[in-house]
Amino acid sequence: MPIVPSIWNFDKKESRIMELNNILIIALIGIVGGVLSGFLGLGGAVIIIPALVFILGYSQQMAQGTTLLMLVMPVGSLAAYQYYKAGNADIKTALILGAAFFISAYVSAKYVTHIPQEMLRKIFAVVLVVIAVKMFFQK
Repeated sequence: MPIVPSIWNFDKKESRIMELNNILIIALIGIVGGVLSGFLGLGGAVIIIPALVFILGYSQQMAQGTTLLMLVMPVGSLAAYQYYKAGNADIKTALILGAAFFISAYVSAKYVTHIPQEMLRKIFAVVLVVIAVKMFFQK
């Protein structure tokens, strides 16, 4: 069973200010992720997972699972609608991507929970760096 981050440990009496601070931090992470998603088309993983790990102390698995759960909600629907209205969204491609993503995310999630946190964090970091370097040098 995954360890719940200490910010949600309701067994201890925490002040309302601490709870409010955590809610504000989480909301700010969501706002920054949403703004960058809307402006740059970034997924939640790029901003939200590192923020949950480094700012709130989530484990890599907890951060990834929380981000996936966030994506279950219709998070990007309003932003996607704006792109669609402007003629900048290909519905057929999005549906194919969505179906492939749905299946592959389910299968891979069954296995990723068994990878040690340190290794998973390093894999995540390498993927981000490779993508960043490729984008930086692409003409």
